[in-house]
Amino acid sequence: MGKGVKAAVVGGVFAVMVGGAGYGAYNIVSAVSGDGGSGASASAPKTGTPDKDEVAETTGKFFAAWEKGQATEAAALTNNAEAAGTLLSAYGEEARISKVRITPGKATGTTVPFSVKATVSHDGTSKPLSYDSELTVVRGKTTGRALVDWQPSVVHPELKDGDTLVTEESAKPPIKAVDRNGTVLTKDTYPSLGPVLDTLRERYGAEAGGTPGVELVVRHADQAPDTPLLTLAEGKAGKLRTTLSAGVQAAAEKAVQRFPESSVVAVKPSTGEVLAVANHREDGFNAAFQGKVAPGSTMKIITAAMLIDNGVASMNDPAPCPPTATWQSQTFKNLTGMEPNDNATLANSFLRSCNTAFIKLIDEKPLTDASLKQEAEERFGLGRGDWKTGIASFDGSVPAVSGPDRAAGAIGQGQVQMNPLNMASVTATAITGTFRQPYLVSPELDDRQLAQAKGLPASTAAQLKQMMRLTATQGTAAQAMSGLGGDIGAKTGSAEVTGNATSDSWFTGFRGDVAAAAMVQQGGHGGDAAGPIVAAVLRAGG
Repeated sequence: MGKGVKAAVVGGVFAVMVGGAGYGAYNIVSAVSGDGGSGASASAPKTGTPDKDEVAETTGKFFAAWEKGQATEAAALTNNAEAAGTLLSAYGEEARISKVRITPGKATGTTVPFSVKATVSHDGTSKPLSYDSELTVVRGKTTGRALVDWQPSVVHPELKDGDTLVTEESAKPPIKAVDRNGTVLTKDTYPSLGPVLDTLRERYGAEAGGTPGVELVVRHADQAPDTPLLTLAEGKAGKLRTTLSAGVQAAAEKAVQRFPESSVVAVKPSTGEVLAVANHREDGFNAAFQGKVAPGSTMKIITAAMLIDNGVASMNDPAPCPPTATWQSQTFKNLTGMEPNDNATLANSFLRSCNTAFIKLIDEKPLTDASLKQEAEERFGLGRGDWKTGIASFDGSVPAVSGPDRAAGAIGQGQVQMNPLNMASVTATAITGTFRQPYLVSPELDDRQLAQAKGLPASTAAQLKQMMRLTATQGTAAQAMSGLGGDIGAKTGSAEVTGNATSDSWFTGFRGDVAAAAMVQQGGHGGDAAGPIVAAVLRAGG
């Protein structure tokens, strides 16, 4: 929370502004409520989609009231007068925006685009503000009046439910974030880094050595760091070096644009440094670092390590792949079209991603309900809640469970939860034998202690790396990884989610000293969506 004005709920009319031309001639009836009230006609309410005349009249009155700073009147022309009134009041008071001029564009049906030009002022300093937005006119449910369908984005496209606008001295100095080689990182060049850069500023603005300025910001309802929109008085930006690689980040940004609801992370296995983090999501959530979803068959890397470390099976030992496998009354199947193989080895079942082979082996002695959890925590550093990456992150969850969920967990379903950061780390640990906690900012900056784990025996790591190589060249990952030179390996996954007709796509792989993992929610098989994303990132990072 910054200093100065607080983002409190404000009722009533916000400060009168110097109105723009164009809509002042409309007569604003302030007595009407958001859905009709006393201003409603005594005749039967209209029904159906508002016509173009109604759209023009409603938007004209709304824009005129907004321009004049008449929050109550403008809010009464929406279908949520209370929420609209709060935000429109804050627009003039906390955000200190005046001299508003709104220019509508050509309506498409009931949707009207428009541009806003205004002035933001604070302690004698003023700056122009301009942006584009849009609104939609709908029919009031009870009165039949044509009303603005209220969304916070009507006021500014960056606003979501519960957000508000504030102009004040910033709580944290600005930062100039740079990559590992000194290249400046901005949200304009790398859009999905926006929330990451905001968090880095919140956490490290003071440590980076800058001084605060005065800004118009979006104050978020969920306590996320403020999102700056306009700088009125420049602060001094402190320089913050990250572990990111501008080249790998650019490739990651481009790759995730191919698929909606996708995320990817790349790390440097020899150090744990994060080279790239990118998301392409409607909600703006950093699922790459904070997601909590089933990882599908990419989990078989950890399960295979458990089998090898406990002496159940090495990569060349038998691991038959039958059509089905039953564990405590629940029957598990393989992907459609997979041929059974009674003579398969663990390596063969791994590269083909045979579910039944792994489920058949999880009841072998000395394995218990806690074995997978122990392997994940003690060897791979997962699920202990102690990763300190430099920004908010989730370090996986592999609970000790009995019943059908024990079998499901072995193939990345059930109660297991991961994200691309976790699975990129799993690959890094698998191919080096050493767990190095991923991080985005050097721990030397704030003396934080990185998580520790004992890693894998050399023989286990060697077998996992070889099985991943086979998967990338002969198995389910071969198509996605084709054309990549050097030492490569991979593992595919598809995770079924209750209520979704299409599974989540997962893929993790390595090339040289780069490991990457991606997920595409409802993307299908691992090689179809997540695979091309990882391959593109590995191609840039090799």
